Amino acid sequence: MALVDVVIPTAGRATALAVVLTSLLGQTFGDFDVTISDQTLGEPSFDAVEIATLVRALRRRGHRVELHHHLPRRGMAEQRHFLLSRARAPYVHFLDDDVLLDPPVLGRMLDVLRAEGCGFVGCPATGLEYLDDVRPQQQRIELWEGPVTPEPFAPDDLPWERHLINNAANPLHLEARLCRDGAVVRYKVAWVGGANVLYDRAKLLAIGGFSFWRRLPAVHAGEEVVVQFLLIRRYGGCGILPSGTYHLGLPTTITDRRHNATALFRELLDELEGQASVAEDEQWREAREAKRESLV
Repeated sequence: MALVDVVIPTAGRATALAVVLTSLLGQTFGDFDVTISDQTLGEPSFDAVEIATLVRALRRRGHRVELHHHLPRRGMAEQRHFLLSRARAPYVHFLDDDVLLDPPVLGRMLDVLRAEGCGFVGCPATGLEYLDDVRPQQQRIELWEGPVTPEPFAPDDLPWERHLINNAANPLHLEARLCRDGAVVRYKVAWVGGANVLYDRAKLLAIGGFSFWRRLPAVHAGEEVVVQFLLIRRYGGCGILPSGTYHLGLPTTITDRRHNATALFRELLDELEGQASVAEDEQWREAREAKRESLV
């Protein structure tokens, strides 16, 4: 079993998927396997000759590659839930089908996640078309000076403004200032998107993963956002720079955002806290019984 399972949701983007797989071939860290879940209507993208060639190349390098034509479409939360169900490695890397990665990215993310022991580490995807669009008003970054720790923000007190530093080319402008001489910086997020995020699989499963997908209509957004909210509260999470992650500039496949999974945050949080309370009660009862038996 590899140390990392890279899982890729895709639909109708053979050329973009080829870029992502080529990026994986170029990673300096190599202990990973790959699972692709394709929801293309009709022939799956991995039937294209360029994808088939890249899959062979990955397998030749020793990476296990699973290919699934996963239909019918039930929304991105279900797609991510399915991919998580296929993962077995300690760390699961959710990677969208429209990004380009610098070679050190996966290894750098893993180093930070293992050192911090938090729930996730994410790299914001930069739009290179915004390289000359400098936005100092959106670059108020909150750096982690010590270890990454949980941040118990409430559903009605979310630090929404933190997402601004992930917009446009803000990450590139910030890393030019903050990441000299090979420095890697960790910063506070409300969420870091879903394009390139490395999760501790056990922690992701502990907060329920994407199992809430049945509560959403098939057309929705924000599934990765609410998961990151929950992980930040319980385990902490961070973004890192350099990001080394670039949007390919393709239009989004999710144009209808009227139904957002973030509306489930309070409900999911209440359920998790209820489960924690039950677990604590059970631990207390077990400790009481153990003490009683020791006195007999």
